[in-house]
Amino acid sequence: MSKSYGLIALFDTPHAIMHAAEVVRDAGYTHWDTLTPFPVHGLDKAMGLKRSKVPLFTFIGGVTGFIFGMSLAWYTGELAYPLVVGGKPLFSPIFPFPVAYEMTILLASFGTLAGMFITNRLPQHHHPVMDYSQFVRVTDDKFALVIESDDPKFESTQTRTFLEALGGHSIEQVNE
Repeated sequence: MSKSYGLIALFDTPHAIMHAAEVVRDAGYTHWDTLTPFPVHGLDKAMGLKRSKVPLFTFIGGVTGFIFGMSLAWYTGELAYPLVVGGKPLFSPIFPFPVAYEMTILLASFGTLAGMFITNRLPQHHHPVMDYSQFVRVTDDKFALVIESDDPKFESTQTRTFLEALGGHSIEQVNE
């Protein structure tokens, strides 16, 4: 017998999933998620989610790119190929700015991509929720809320009753 991943319930409207998310958050559940066929504005706030860490990865990538671009120009101008042309200095931050700017953009985008993969735990080729019999509806016209079995407040019958009280239907246990 496979281990239980949790309980999943369907909801019919964005308003219903928003209300359910607020109630689940206020009930103290910590390991749960919502699935929607399109972005529902305000759902992250209703779920009590913190700000994403991806901008930090973007910032670190951008700063690294800028420093790398300037350092590359300094190294080539001062150390590797010192050449005085028309009395200009060997290094000035004005001349390599386009290179540093482009490196900033390039490494910031790589940082964003890496941050997204790390924070979303990707690649994840299969998720237990995909085995839910109504999963196709979630990608089309229904909204789902799943409470994971490793949540400290999870107890199968009480959680099922809780989801029914929220207005959830087609409640099923999802196995890993």
